[in-house]
Amino acid sequence: MKFGAGVFQIEVNFATQAALFRGIRKRLRQRTGFALATLNLDHLSKLRHDATFARAYTAHDIVIADGRPVVWLSRIARSPVALMPGADLILPLCALAAEMDAPIALVGSSDAVLQGAADALLQSTPGLKIVYRHAPAFGFDPTRPEADAIFETLSKSGATICFIALGAPKQEVFAARGRGQAPNIGFVSIGAGLDFLSGHQVRAPQIMRNLALEWLWRAAQEPRRMVPRYLKCFAVLPGLVAQAFRQR
Repeated sequence: MKFGAGVFQIEVNFATQAALFRGIRKRLRQRTGFALATLNLDHLSKLRHDATFARAYTAHDIVIADGRPVVWLSRIARSPVALMPGADLILPLCALAAEMDAPIALVGSSDAVLQGAADALLQSTPGLKIVYRHAPAFGFDPTRPEADAIFETLSKSGATICFIALGAPKQEVFAARGRGQAPNIGFVSIGAGLDFLSGHQVRAPQIMRNLALEWLWRAAQEPRRMVPRYLKCFAVLPGLVAQAFRQR
């Protein structure tokens, strides 16, 4: 399914997890690199007003459906895609990396989160190699020289997958730049995924996720930050529904 974002078109181009992992396995084998974005309603809201964000999204090789509204819209458009939250992809991608002897890197969040996430990943995934960890300072700009230095170190580290936990739009802009500066690395934007793994944030219980109520859990955890975000998300839904019907 395609979503309009101003003059840009964003397409969810991997409909199932099986297809996604076939594609990633092929890229890891060939060392061609990739950038993976996890599309959700918050992103669709931001994409309408942020041309830099939209331009970065169009530079991604892989776009999957992270939020249930994206899945529901795809069904309306009669082009259904599966739900694949970024946080749920970390462990299976690490298992694939361990199987293929493909070292990984962690970029974003804080030193404490990266340490906790690394410990959890190494414990749960025998054979996994984490060759680089970096938590940028507050105010990090993915378009500035600090990002160039990270790409240079990443390229020398031997990492083949880099999990990025910078939040949107920084992580997607970082990944898009990485495609040019570190073309052999797969960049995967996973938002708060490392915080969940390290225990620094508590994810919604599985029953709430099954009922599509994870947004309510997050709003209750961080109301001052999340409530305004979700109000903006709900505001763009009617237009997106109309767009989905036009694609039927």
